Amino acid sequence: MNKPLSLLTAALLLTGASSVFAASSTDLTVKGLITPNACTPVLAGGGIADHGKISVQDLNPDKPTYLPEIVMQMTVNCDAATPFAINPIDNRAGTSTFGSYFGLGLINTNEKLGNFRVIPRNVMADATKAQAILSTDGGKTWLKEGSSAFWGVNNIWSVGALGADIAPIAIKDLSIDLYVRTGIAATNSLTLTDEVKLDGSATLQIKYL
Repeated sequence: MNKPLSLLTAALLLTGASSVFAASSTDLTVKGLITPNACTPVLAGGGIADHGKISVQDLNPDKPTYLPEIVMQMTVNCDAATPFAINPIDNRAGTSTFGSYFGLGLINTNEKLGNFRVIPRNVMADATKAQAILSTDGGKTWLKEGSSAFWGVNNIWSVGALGADIAPIAIKDLSIDLYVRTGIAATNSLTLTDEVKLDGSATLQIKYL
């Protein structure tokens, strides 16, 4: 009676070992899609928002000072109608005084000078009025740009048709007015005995959807 039991036990042990061997490997799959279409973004004025010289006396000592907005037109021209988003990259990452805005760089080694953001207005997609939208989860879901959500560093930007259905649309020619809003940190947190430069820089990269 012991022998059949031993064989059964051995069979169970082999079954368990087989499942362990099966879990010792996994697959890596590389996926993607090469599109024949290409989109080219262009910012008016070489993409430079120049505030000129600002006197320290015109800055608030205990709260941020917001400079006059600068309007800059952005166009995106594609070979054919293509759904795409814009992936913003802060080239001065870690220097913003507000987490979702772009930084203006550091002065005196470690003092954060301020921040800037862009506000999309007058969105025209193939000569038709459209709306600015954004995604906070890499494009899985989309929100309308506005008071509750805005084009920031930590999301991707796109354009949708007017209406309740919020999703990117295929566009050949896009035109948007970007209102560049710059804020300087309270001067009581800065050392401004010498001239300092606003050093904001961002890259707007096309992301094909």
